[in-house]
Amino acid sequence: MSAKTSASEAPAKIGESRGERIRRMLSSRTASLVAVLIAVLWTIPTFGLFVNSFRPTDDIRATGWWKMFTEPSFTLETYNYVLYSTSQGGGLARNLINTVVITIPGVVIPVTFAVMAAYALSWIEFRGRNLLYISIFALQVVPLQMALIPLLSFFSRGLSIGGVTIMPAWELSGVQTIVQVWVAHTIFGLPLAIFLLHNFMRELPGDVMEAARIDGASHSQIFRKVALPLVTPALASIAIFQFLWVWNDFLVGRTFGGGLATQPLTAVLGDLAGTRGFGWTRLPAAAFIAIIVPLIVFLLLQRYFVRGLLAGSVKG
Repeated sequence: MSAKTSASEAPAKIGESRGERIRRMLSSRTASLVAVLIAVLWTIPTFGLFVNSFRPTDDIRATGWWKMFTEPSFTLETYNYVLYSTSQGGGLARNLINTVVITIPGVVIPVTFAVMAAYALSWIEFRGRNLLYISIFALQVVPLQMALIPLLSFFSRGLSIGGVTIMPAWELSGVQTIVQVWVAHTIFGLPLAIFLLHNFMRELPGDVMEAARIDGASHSQIFRKVALPLVTPALASIAIFQFLWVWNDFLVGRTFGGGLATQPLTAVLGDLAGTRGFGWTRLPAAAFIAIIVPLIVFLLLQRYFVRGLLAGSVKG
């Protein structure tokens, strides 16, 4: 029986492709153990951050987080101070709300424009379509830092052509400051989102699109009733990526966020320790507040994320 089994398996292994061989190696027990080990090592710092966020300040200064197992001591004073205190390093509840207010439009606006642009570039014939797509693709190589100062100058000076004011200068009020951050995240997020969604749009069956056009459907109807349902997994994965980028952003929020009252949470985390670093014990609680929302969003939507990553990878 064993000789027969080995003889029958030998041709399959000899004739297997490189992709099948790599897939078999990655699904082995050794690869699984290595993946579990990497996951554990990756999670240890986050777990230590979580434990330290509940420990008293004196314990954090004196011992490491692992002392929790032998000398357990927990308190919510650090969270209370970080979220609601009016002293230096406190009052982050306001900045947390700012982050939510920035993130939701910062995801919805670019993803909405990106999916419409991806459909137009994929299924609507117009002159210069390929040149426009290549230009959008090329914008991905432009470093974010190169656009910050020109965009900030644009917001502060406005836009005028031939002495005619096309767009007035933006005043640095609270609402307009938040809008500046929305515009910046939309501009910086559109090239990659359009590029990825365009690839998914091009994989849609052409026969389905042609049948809808024969039935008299307009591009608007095809987009809403045919294309959108088919690219929902890809749309969800792009939205998750954009959410994580906007929520964890520091540079854009710091540059366009205005004063402390309108800045996002990540832009003020670095100031919690104070000028001399005496408040560093507040950082674990503040950092965990900053990562808990993206963690919950990812865990709740991970099935859409995985489906979006796999969409379009297999034809047929």
